Amino acid sequence: MANNFRNAKLDLTTTNVTTLFTAGTATRGIFRSILISNDSGSNDSITLTLTNGSDVFSIYKSEAVNANSTKELLTQPLVVEESEILKVTATTANRLHVVASYLEVT
Repeated sequence: MANNFRNAKLDLTTTNVTTLFTAGTATRGIFRSILISNDSGSNDSITLTLTNGSDVFSIYKSEAVNANSTKELLTQPLVVEESEILKVTATTANRLHVVASYLEVT
């Protein structure tokens, strides 16, 4: 079993649902941090979901991110299991950036 520390980065340039991480076959991601940075002068919000097959689970629904600030979404580790997908959606395009740190276990 291999363990590798990784990060995933997104510049949310649209309001479309955007994949942050997909756990491959025989792979898990243990997320330690999901930082959201708002580089605009206006408040915004973000939605974070976990998809398992056709089921979608809301982790954060329209979580507020203040203007010109950074917010940590996680207070505890989040495990993304084999074939699950972690997705984010910005309320407004071109304001939010996401940096997530995780341990990939294969």
